[in-house]
Parts: sequence; C-alpha cells; structure tokens
Amino acid sequence: MKTRKPAQKVSLAVAYICYVAAVITLFAAGYRGYTVGTDNPIFASLAASVVFFVGCGIVLHVMGAVSLPDLKIDTKNSE
Repeated sequence: MKTRKPAQKVSLAVAYICYVAAVITLFAAGYRGYTVGTDNPIFASLAASVVFFVGCGIVLHVMGAVSLPDLKIDTKNSE
C-alpha cells in the first residue's frame, strides 16, 4: 500500500465527492431535460456542471493517487 500525505488523502476524498456531485447533477440534468426540454438554459448549466465535476474529480483523483517522492534536501549526507 502506498503511503499518502494528508493533503493527498483530502484530495482523494474531495475527488470522490466531486464524482458523487457529478452523478447527482447528471440525474438532475436528465430530469430537467425530460420535463422542460434541452433548449432550456438551466439544462445547459446543469450539463456544464456535470463536465466540471467530472473534470475536477479526475484531476483531484490523480493528485491523490500518485506516488510522490520525498523531495526534502538531506544536509547530513551532502558532500
């Protein structure tokens, strides 16, 4: 198992929240498109929100899942 820093854990948690928000917004857009129609500005904004949440989730998921090296400078062993 990879060790993650606290910021990576938070990033991964927010990524999952974004995925859930994208699914909820997708259902809302589908319902709104079915009842009112797809030429409504509210439907367009909900569809744009789906794209935003998915994109945000992907970026945060990558940031939270990557194995980052330790970039601290070790002054004890420098020659």
